[in-house]
Amino acid sequence: MKILIKNSKTIVQANPAEVEKVAGRAMQTLPCINDGWISIEGGIITGVGEMKEGLPTESHFDHVINATGKLVFPCWCDSHTHIVYAGSREGEFVDRIKGLSYEDIAKKGGGILNSAERLNVASEDELFERARARLHEMAMNGTGAVEIKSGYGLSFDGEIKMLKVIQRLKHHTDITIKATFLGAHAIPLKYKQNRQEYIDLIIDEMLPFIGYEKLADYCDVFCDRGFFTPDETDAILRAAAQYGLIPKIHANELDYSGGIQIGVKNKALSVDHLEYTGDAEIQTLMNSVTMPTLLPSTAFFLGLEYAPARNMIDAGLPVAIASDYNPGSSPSGKMPFVVSLACIKMKMLPEEAIHAATLNSAYAMGVHQSLGTIKVGKHANLFITSAIPHYSYIPYSFGSDLIDTVIIGGKLYRQPD
Repeated sequence: MKILIKNSKTIVQANPAEVEKVAGRAMQTLPCINDGWISIEGGIITGVGEMKEGLPTESHFDHVINATGKLVFPCWCDSHTHIVYAGSREGEFVDRIKGLSYEDIAKKGGGILNSAERLNVASEDELFERARARLHEMAMNGTGAVEIKSGYGLSFDGEIKMLKVIQRLKHHTDITIKATFLGAHAIPLKYKQNRQEYIDLIIDEMLPFIGYEKLADYCDVFCDRGFFTPDETDAILRAAAQYGLIPKIHANELDYSGGIQIGVKNKALSVDHLEYTGDAEIQTLMNSVTMPTLLPSTAFFLGLEYAPARNMIDAGLPVAIASDYNPGSSPSGKMPFVVSLACIKMKMLPEEAIHAATLNSAYAMGVHQSLGTIKVGKHANLFITSAIPHYSYIPYSFGSDLIDTVIIGGKLYRQPD
């Protein structure tokens, strides 16, 4: 399909340079083209320019979209989700209203263990259909790339079932998907008295099978108080590296866990959550390959402290943001709201939040070479807003649906009514 977008009020994140991520003060500058056009052919961006410099011949295209008064963005890249799950957990939502903490709920068999129990009795087809519906919902809100984790199986068969569902999703959507093995999400109840036995199961049985079958791109560990220790995390990530799985880590959500340091030591692509991040952790992240990834909707939903995004950026770090879409602590994949929270609760400037949700989050899931900015040669994953005054209106108007059109893989996913 050949698509021409013309008369765009602003093309946001229109960067012709080869940039893998943006850090520190540079995050305050968002490259834009005013009164511009974009051409798309074969799922690829083939041209970007200003209207005053001339427009390609309109008759060459199957669709010509007049974007007068509207903004064009690269699709959001959501680099941290858990959207393969069997059921919701609104009962725990009520428990938290009554005063129970996330850890209290986990100790009585709720939380991750609740989802694991449900997932292990669900069929692969059921999981696939539910996850595909969530993907569609995310796409309608402008998300064009998603990292999806396992971690609700907590058994050999359950984890493999989840990863097979993620592989099926890859083949049934134009959305870019990366798969992450998160067998080390929690210790199952049957191994509570012998946690090393479960860690051995991950290292000796799950990882070799996953590596041989090429079921995952990344390996994640929940390195935090009450979950996996830094030494356990290190052992799992080193084992995963033998099978070509790039490290990622859930870190410092509940305490200063040492997870950031272990992530940097293992050259993790990202360390995620980071509500507890001080000067030592920031210094560890400086000049590393690891992207700090913040999940503000989780802090919002659980009533946690927000990650210190302002301190990180002011120190010179890059920052990504993601939705953490999951049934227990962030039951939403609406990235425009995540961008709003980043601005409202973490005091990120709109320019910083947009970088964090596009280019930097593309880096955090290893797709920055093809996604995250609007550039000739990159994949045509774009969304067009309704008529709005400025890109800052996206985080400002946090409750509004401001997206008119979504294009993923050069195909129209959403069009105005």
